[in-house]
Amino acid sequence: MFTIGKASEQSGVNVETIRYYEREGIVPKPGRSSGGRRLYSADEIARLRFVRRCRDLGFPISIIRTFLSFAAEDVRSCGEVKSLAENHLAEIDAKISNLLRLRDALQSLSKNCEDGSVACPMLDALMKDGFGEGVLR
Repeated sequence: MFTIGKASEQSGVNVETIRYYEREGIVPKPGRSSGGRRLYSADEIARLRFVRRCRDLGFPISIIRTFLSFAAEDVRSCGEVKSLAENHLAEIDAKISNLLRLRDALQSLSKNCEDGSVACPMLDALMKDGFGEGVLR
């Protein structure tokens, strides 16, 4: 059995995050020592590692709960896991696309800026909405 500090070290999950996962029911509340300290088994630490890996891949807690329920079943549905992963991948691709558009727009706007100029084309462009009307003025 391991203390929360050791569980944190071995799983790579911050102590406060472990407590959060316990409150949210993502990981079960561990047993306690006679002094009231949390004690984690190797299986509970493995579960924390699993959750950390899922979070590292950007999966939301709701999907992680689903993965955990699949992992607990004797017959695992690879097709369902694949579907959830592909949906998540599509969301990531959409975010990347949006970030690339933002980067291009910001690069375009910043190219119009000149050092020391009183009137800044970037700020002027940002103060206008799509119809050329001033938003902040």
